[in-house]
Amino acid sequence: MANDNPLLSPSPLPYGLPDYGAIRAEHYLPAFEVAFAEQKSEIRAITLVRSMPTFENTLVALESSGKLLGEISRTFYTVSSADATPEIQEIEEQLAPLMSAHHDSIELDSTLYRRIRTLHEQVDDLDLDPEQRYLVERRFREMSHAGAGLDDTAKEQLTALNQRLSTLTTTFEKNLLRDTNDLAVVFDDVTDLDGLSGGELSAAAQAAADRGLEGKWVITLTLFTGHPYLSSLTNRASRKRILDASRARGSRGGENDNRGVLREIVKLRAERAALLGYDSHAAYITSDQTAGSPEAVHDLLRRLAVPAGRNAAREQAALQSIIDAEPEPFPLEAHDWAFYTEKVRAAEYDLDRSALRPWFEAERVLQDGVFHAATELYGVTFEERGDLAAYHPETRVFEVRNADESTVGLFILDLYTRDTKRGGAWMNSIVSQSRLRGTQTIVVNNLNVPKPAAGQPTLLTLDEVTTLFHEFGHALHGLFATVTYPHFAGTNVFRDFVEFPSQVNEMWIYWPEILDTYARHVDTGEPLPRDVVEKLRASEAFNQGFATSEYLAASWLDQAWHSLSAAAAAEDIDVAAFEAAALADIGLDNPAVPTRYSSTYFAHVFSGGYSAGYYSYIWSEVLDADTVEWFRENGGLQRANGDRFRERLLGVGGSKDPLAAYRDFRGRDADIQPLLERRGLAA
Repeated sequence: MANDNPLLSPSPLPYGLPDYGAIRAEHYLPAFEVAFAEQKSEIRAITLVRSMPTFENTLVALESSGKLLGEISRTFYTVSSADATPEIQEIEEQLAPLMSAHHDSIELDSTLYRRIRTLHEQVDDLDLDPEQRYLVERRFREMSHAGAGLDDTAKEQLTALNQRLSTLTTTFEKNLLRDTNDLAVVFDDVTDLDGLSGGELSAAAQAAADRGLEGKWVITLTLFTGHPYLSSLTNRASRKRILDASRARGSRGGENDNRGVLREIVKLRAERAALLGYDSHAAYITSDQTAGSPEAVHDLLRRLAVPAGRNAAREQAALQSIIDAEPEPFPLEAHDWAFYTEKVRAAEYDLDRSALRPWFEAERVLQDGVFHAATELYGVTFEERGDLAAYHPETRVFEVRNADESTVGLFILDLYTRDTKRGGAWMNSIVSQSRLRGTQTIVVNNLNVPKPAAGQPTLLTLDEVTTLFHEFGHALHGLFATVTYPHFAGTNVFRDFVEFPSQVNEMWIYWPEILDTYARHVDTGEPLPRDVVEKLRASEAFNQGFATSEYLAASWLDQAWHSLSAAAAAEDIDVAAFEAAALADIGLDNPAVPTRYSSTYFAHVFSGGYSAGYYSYIWSEVLDADTVEWFRENGGLQRANGDRFRERLLGVGGSKDPLAAYRDFRGRDADIQPLLERRGLAA
């Protein structure tokens, strides 16, 4: 079978990069079946050992198990998120309950749990290094948290719940992708798109041509509620069409409606939490995060919501004053906010952000911005490997090396949007580093930048520049983590810590030595004018009331759904009414400032890994803002600073308590004040 299935043989390519050119869709399920059986056999060998458990015969053996399954899983899920053809989607639906059942068969194995519990009880008497000790602690904690201590009847219930949830979350994602594609907005008249740049119109025409709509223009939707084009479209009706389409996703009835799907997800998650001894899914999730409890999360969100809402109201009044001065004034609505925000920005700062795109040509931002910052800070270099191909023709592969020319791994960039790619931006690994397994890292960054017509440059918005730096921060975390055990590889850290390294990497966007190298006009090569740079820096806190409010609103929706008890979640809940009540509860029910994600297209929490955890971005930003202060106080973009950050934070992966790692880097716990000042929330 291995001779016919490339997934069952070691890849012939460097770093173990999967030979995607040889892999066909029909290879996946048979390979998964072999890999499931192989790991089950490996686990059985651990549990049948008659001698007393030791670190070697139990935890090292556990860490050594599942190598084939991990390789196949990362190979497949990279494709299913970035190039989900109907055939791949069908495989993912079949696979979801199988993966869940396999995971539970290990996490809930009573014999394996007893062996690990014995080691945990004896941990002080074992001769373990810090990473080994932490592995004992985390494996025991995670199996306990997963339900390994339940009786057999409860475990059967738990396994059934997990399998059904895996199917539902896959369905949610599939529905959202289809509805997002179906709701792409078609324009027959280019004058309706007045305000868009030539490159943006080229991308819209190309999107239409790809759908067989020659002579028309298609605006594809982003994952979040808003859209970058709302800031520049002069036609109010066009802005409304785009925002209405975005907000309708998953709630129009028909086969792509996600309301029933998410209600069942919420219900089953609450049932599972109760089975595991928790009051709610939020209580279950946060109990094993740095936050510790939903109350701690709620306290932070409420603390920030009041000044954020106040700032948004003040911003709204400024926007309304501009509208009132027009010949035909009207009340500000959500689809007007971004457009009139740019007018206010222009009036207050003499700054038109939409006109900056010629200075943000994608290749230059990548090479002379993102890569250059990493080279200056960490000494790493990037060489494109045109001889290596990933999973799609649009992907690009780069080899990463340290300053001493030793290899780090591969970085893959997948920049452009397509109908088979899920929305948003993300990083994932294809191969994880591990000394135990002798592997080096392969990481992927996915974005959803509209692709211009052939021959046209890709000009990024400032938000897209930010996303590129942000996701590369995740990539650096994955590349630099250097651990022994696969369990701690890469970004395998607490969910409410994982955004911290990516947010820190955003600081280099405006850093003078970096900005001067990448922000060059696409035609003339002239740098971004100094006065414009100063205006950008001066306006960093501008519109933060809106930005913070829309984010906090989504975070609160996540908490509201997942704070329901099992009894409350079992009721027949009207999704729209629930959302309205939740937003009113925290004072973020301003119709002009819609939540960044509504429930029916909130992929982070209903199909991704952020359920009861979307608060993580603001939680991590406390650390991020404090870290930016440290860099400024210590000379900024210097190798010594980068080496310290790499060694004490990025390099430890998940092998150390994250807050302990932060204290090791910073010398103290994080201070919230820099965050409050950054977002204009300080008293």
